[in-house]
Amino acid sequence: MTAVVYGSSTGNTEEVAGKTAAALGNADVLAVSDCDADKLKGYDRLILGTSTWGIGDLQDDWDEKLEILSQLDYSGKTVALFGLGDQEGYSDSFVDAMAPLKKEILAAGGTLKGKWPVEGYEFSSSASVEDDSFIGLALDEDNQSNLTDERIKLWVSSL
Repeated sequence: MTAVVYGSSTGNTEEVAGKTAAALGNADVLAVSDCDADKLKGYDRLILGTSTWGIGDLQDDWDEKLEILSQLDYSGKTVALFGLGDQEGYSDSFVDAMAPLKKEILAAGGTLKGKWPVEGYEFSSSASVEDDSFIGLALDEDNQSNLTDERIKLWVSSL
């Protein structure tokens, strides 16, 4: 079973979570604000989505629930991240909020899938870039919303 778990303040990340679940074919869409570790334990695939707020800050719902990621047993689980940001308005912290999610997952013994190329974006810095790739799918609904559906489709097929 697959869960797409998101934190959303304006609705963009929630919308992308729904599109991601649809592209996966059969996934539950869950707001992290309604989740605890027990609720997530039964899923073998977790797709976690967050927006980046301010200058690199984690979305509020994730900020309040981040500890649930350290309470999971990642044995046999596939985990992937997607992040939303504004590469023009916040070029120096584009999709930074994926990084704290990764940190929690790795600290609990999990691994991540779903790296995404940095080509096609214009930003100056991101805490979510490693080895010339994003640690998950990077989306910009403010400036490149016309690319979102195709990016989701390609990313999901790589998982």
